[in-house]
Amino acid sequence: MNSKLSASQQLALAERVLDVESRAVSQLASRLDQSFADACQLCLETEGRVVVTGMGKSGHIARKISATLASTGTPSFYMHPAEASHGDLGMITAHDLLLAVSNSGETQEIVTILPLVKRMGAKLISMTGKKGSTLARTADVHLDVSVSEEACPLNLAPTASTTATLAMGDALAVALLESRGFTAEDFARSHPSGTLGKRLILRVADIMHSGDEIPAVTPDVSLSAGLVEMSQKGLGMTAIVDAQRQILGVFTDGDLRRALDAGVDVHKTKIATVMHEDCRVTEPGILAAEAVHLMEQHKINGLLVADTDGRLVGALNIHDLFRAGVV
Repeated sequence: MNSKLSASQQLALAERVLDVESRAVSQLASRLDQSFADACQLCLETEGRVVVTGMGKSGHIARKISATLASTGTPSFYMHPAEASHGDLGMITAHDLLLAVSNSGETQEIVTILPLVKRMGAKLISMTGKKGSTLARTADVHLDVSVSEEACPLNLAPTASTTATLAMGDALAVALLESRGFTAEDFARSHPSGTLGKRLILRVADIMHSGDEIPAVTPDVSLSAGLVEMSQKGLGMTAIVDAQRQILGVFTDGDLRRALDAGVDVHKTKIATVMHEDCRVTEPGILAAEAVHLMEQHKINGLLVADTDGRLVGALNIHDLFRAGVV
């Protein structure tokens, strides 16, 4: 079916939607009061979990609020209100807190379980668009997320109201995050597969090559023997070590190109005469992200890894960091 709106009309409509929703969010700030602080305190005092519930579109928002809480230091999960009346209410204990989301505040599936939740002793926070609703009046703390209009031209589809509720949920999660002293490292522990998590959790020891995988030769071998070691280990470099595995230097692919340009005989030349003595070395315990910084700073593609006594214990290159998702 062809659109009845021109491109300019579609753009104008989009601008109106964004304007309505942005005003709905900004109006929340003027209504913030002690109730928000009380809601934060209830969450902080909760020994169990914050159980978030909502039906329909509010249910989608409730799921997002629960996910944000859980990932920022407030243990939380979502409970479907309809399923709660058929056994899932057993998810809630007296040590938990129920955060109920409903624009009307009269969602039947939620209202039905309120007496049971109160009877078991769990606390209740509500987010509604109606101060005088059943849910608002029953809650220990009510957060007003009402909007003057929906972005939907029919003023029917939940649009501005769901955006405002989501924003209030984010505000609650961030306030709790700060109150708990939640750090970037804490965030990373709950996001181990994310880029941030990998940058804040992965150590050089987690991704370096070790044992027989480390390219290493003694200083008395020929350059050709060093090249064989480099080729077999595939890291584009080899360490040069003494009998105690103390690092004496490094030889890289770049050094090879320069040596060949200079006419060096790879069979007669000892690798010790062409190695870099002042090579960049890191420790196994530093963050892999710091290894990335070292490589960028010194414009190199690989690093040797040494223990506190300067003995070779590992090696890695930029490809290892790419594969680990740190770069």
